[in-house]
Amino acid sequence: MSDTKDTDPPAGSGRKPLTIKRTTGAGTVRQSFSHGRTKAVVVEKKRRRVVAPKDKPTADKDELSPEQKAAKALGLSEEEVVRRHKAIEANKAEEAEREAQKVADEEARRERELADRKALEDERRRKEEEEAVRVVEKTRPSSSKPSVPVIDGPPPPPDELAPPTRRSDKGAAKKPAFDDALEELGGRVKSKKAGPGPSKAPVKGRQEPDRKRRKLTIVSALDDEGGERQRSIAALKRAREKERQRRTTGGGDRGKVMREVVVPEAITVQELANRMAERVADIVKYLMKQGQMVRGVDTLDADTAELIVEEFGHKVKRVSEADVEEGFLTEDDLDENKTSRPPIVTVMGHVDHGKTSLLDALRETDVAAGEAGGITQHIGAYQVKLKSGDRITFIDTPGHAAFSAMRARGANFTDIVILVVAADDGVMPQTIEAIHHAKAANAPIIIAVNKMDKPGADATKVLQDLLQHEIVVEAMGGEVQAIEVSALKRTGLDTLTEAISLQAEILELKANAERSAEGVVIESKLDKGRGPVATVLVQRGTLKRGDIVVAGSAWGRIRALVDERNRQITEAGPSAPAEILGLDEPPEPGEPIAVVDTEARARELTDYRDRKRRDSGVVTPGAAASLEQMMAKLKDKSATEVPVLVKADVLGSAEAISQALDKVGNEEVKARVIHQAVGGVNESDVLLAKSSGAPIFAFNVRANKQARNLAEQEKVEIRYYSVIYNVIDDVRATLEGLLPPEKRETFLGYAEVLEIFNVSKTGKVAGCRVTEGVVRRGCGVRLLRDDVVVHEGELSTLKRFKDEVPEVKSGMECGMGFIGYQDLQKGDQIECFTVTEFERKLD
Repeated sequence: MSDTKDTDPPAGSGRKPLTIKRTTGAGTVRQSFSHGRTKAVVVEKKRRRVVAPKDKPTADKDELSPEQKAAKALGLSEEEVVRRHKAIEANKAEEAEREAQKVADEEARRERELADRKALEDERRRKEEEEAVRVVEKTRPSSSKPSVPVIDGPPPPPDELAPPTRRSDKGAAKKPAFDDALEELGGRVKSKKAGPGPSKAPVKGRQEPDRKRRKLTIVSALDDEGGERQRSIAALKRAREKERQRRTTGGGDRGKVMREVVVPEAITVQELANRMAERVADIVKYLMKQGQMVRGVDTLDADTAELIVEEFGHKVKRVSEADVEEGFLTEDDLDENKTSRPPIVTVMGHVDHGKTSLLDALRETDVAAGEAGGITQHIGAYQVKLKSGDRITFIDTPGHAAFSAMRARGANFTDIVILVVAADDGVMPQTIEAIHHAKAANAPIIIAVNKMDKPGADATKVLQDLLQHEIVVEAMGGEVQAIEVSALKRTGLDTLTEAISLQAEILELKANAERSAEGVVIESKLDKGRGPVATVLVQRGTLKRGDIVVAGSAWGRIRALVDERNRQITEAGPSAPAEILGLDEPPEPGEPIAVVDTEARARELTDYRDRKRRDSGVVTPGAAASLEQMMAKLKDKSATEVPVLVKADVLGSAEAISQALDKVGNEEVKARVIHQAVGGVNESDVLLAKSSGAPIFAFNVRANKQARNLAEQEKVEIRYYSVIYNVIDDVRATLEGLLPPEKRETFLGYAEVLEIFNVSKTGKVAGCRVTEGVVRRGCGVRLLRDDVVVHEGELSTLKRFKDEVPEVKSGMECGMGFIGYQDLQKGDQIECFTVTEFERKLD
C-alpha cells in the first residue's frame, strides 16, 4: 500500500509522476515433507509487461499478405492455403494429444506394476508371519500359556538389531522365553513404546469391555491399553481377494493386449470369445449381468457383439455377413501357370435319339441297358482315352422334358456341345431346347446325325431343318461341324473324336493343375453304405484325398475318390470327373465346389449359406399378397392342392420330378411337393406324409421294413416308380379327378303364364302355354318378369288335364309347379333348359 501511495499524484496536480511499475507479485507457499515437517517458501510470480504496439507504417497497396504470397507461390487459392494451414495445425494438435495419452498410459502401467509388487510383498510378509507363529507355537513351554505375539513386518536388517537391554524397573515383566526364538528368526515383538513413567506388566484379569471392543489377538493379549490394534488375518485375506477380483474381472484394467475383432452380422458366443482370446464364461457372465441368458452355441447379433467387444477393451471391425464368400472362388490363374487340359463335352438331344448309346460306343460299355425304360435319368460323367493318348470328358444329359434343369447345368460348365439328332426322327422339341442352352452358354456345337444305319435315314433333311434354328453346317457354308454316325454299327466314331479334338485345339483349353481344386457338382445322392456321394467335375486345380471341400451348404473332408469305373484314385486333375465321399449331406447339383484351408472356414461358409437360405424362406410383401390370394381361393373351395412327398435315388431326379409336378395343374387344382430328398423311405417320411395327408412317391428307392409297417398302420400310400413318365401320368390323373365337371346348358323352350291356380296340396300352380320348343319334367327353369330373372330352380310338377306328363310341346297348355317358390304372376315368362356335365382334362 505504501508503494501505491508514493506513486499517487499530489492533489491539484494534473500530471502523474514517472515511475516503474512492479512486474512481479510476491507470495509464500508452504511445502510439506515427510514426518510432518513443513517449510514456507517465498515465490514471485512474474507478470508479463504489455508494451503498446507502435504504429505500423501504412502498407503499400501492392504488398501481399503471407497467405496470398503462399497461394501465389503454390498456384493455389488463398482459401486452400488457409485450409491446409488449419489441417497442419490440427495434425499437430492430434500428435500432441497422442503423446499425452501415451504418457498417461505409461503412468497407469507403472501404477499397476507398483500395485502388483505391493500385493506380492504383502503375500510374502503374510507367509513369513504365519511361519513365525508356527515356530513360536512349537517352542512355547507347555506349563505356561502366554499368548504368542504377532510378527509385524519382515525381519529388520542385522545392522538395525540393537542388543537387548535389561529393564531395571521392578514392575517390568521378564522377557518371555520364546522371544529368543523370535529374534533367531529375525522377527520382533510389537510392544508398547516406553513412556515417561515405569511400564506396567500386563494384568491377568483384563477388563471385559476392552475384550469386547476389539478382537482378542496376540498383540492385544500382550500389550496394554495404550497399544494400537493390528490388522487381522481375515482383513488381509479380504484385501487380497478384492485385489485378485479387481485384476481378473472383465471390467477391470488388466493391461492386456488390445485386439482388432472382426464382427460379422451374426456370430456365436464361442466364436466371439475365440476372436477376443477371452473365456466363454466371462462373456456369458457379462451377458447375465445385462439380463440375457445365453450359451456358448447361441448366436449374437452384430450390435450386441460390438458392445461386448468394446466392454472387454478391444477394437471392433464391423464387416458384412456376405464377406465370408470372398476368396471362396479365386480369380483366373496366369497364363504361364496353365497347361493343356482335356475338353469337357456334353452330349445333348431329344429323348431316344441315341445319346447314351453313342457314349456307350465310345466307352465300349453298355450303360443304357442299366437305365430304367432305356432313358437316361441321371447326369453321367465319363472320361474316354483315345488311341492317340488324348483324353475327352463326356457328360451325358437326359433328353426328357422334365430334365430341363439338368441340361441347363450340363451346358453351363461344358466346352463343346454334341447335338445328337436321329436321322429318322429329325429335329424335335428337346433338340431345339438343347440348341438354346448351348447358345446361352456360348459353347460351340458339333452335330452328330445318329441312326444312319436305319433304312430311310436322311441326314440332309436333318441339316436343312437345323437351318431354321440358325445352325449352319460346314457343307452349307457355315462353321458348325456335322458328323454322320451310327451308335449301333459303331461307324463314324473316329471322325467324331477327330472333330472334338480339332475343336478343342481351336479353343486352346488350359488350366492350372498346381493349385487348390475348384469345380462343380454334377450330381449327388445318398448311398446306404457310403453316405452322401457327390459326382464332381474338376475345372482347375487338383482334388486330393483328405482335402476339406465346401459345396453349397455341404462340407466335409474327402475320405475317398472314385472314378467313373468305380476305381479308387488318390487325386483328380482338371476336367476329370470323380465321385467324392465324406460330405455331411448331399449338395445341390450345379453348386460350385472348392477346397478351403480349415474346418472353421468351411463351417463359417456353410452356416452363412444356411442362414441365407432360411432368411430367403421368409415371406416377402409380394409373396404375401399371392399367399393371401391362394388362401382366399382355398377358403372359397376354388383351389385344391394335392400334397406329394418325393424320395429319389439322386437329387437331380428329385428336382426334375418336383419341377415336372409343378407344371401339372391349373388354377383350380395343382400338385405341391412338401418334401424332396434322396435316399430310401424311412419312418420320418411316413410320419410327415401322415401329418400332411400326402402319398409318398419313391423313385428308384424302396422303403425299409419299419417304414413299410408304419405305413400300413397309418394308412399311408407308398408308390414306387422307375420311369418319370409314370409319375407325371399318375399325378395328372389324380388332379383331373379332383377337377369339378364342366356344366353345359341346353335350351329347351319358353312358356307363358296365363293364370294362377291355388291347389291345396301343391300350393300355387301356373297355367301356361308353351310358346317355343318343349318343356320337360325335372328340367331347370328360370322365371322371367319384364325380362329380368327373378327365380331359378326346377319344376316340381308338370300336368296336362290333371295328369302328370313327361313333356309338353309347343302350342299346348299345361300346369307347372316350382320347388320352393310361390310368387307367380300372370304374364311371367318361363325359360326351360337342361344341364349336362362333362369330365374335364388338364391341358
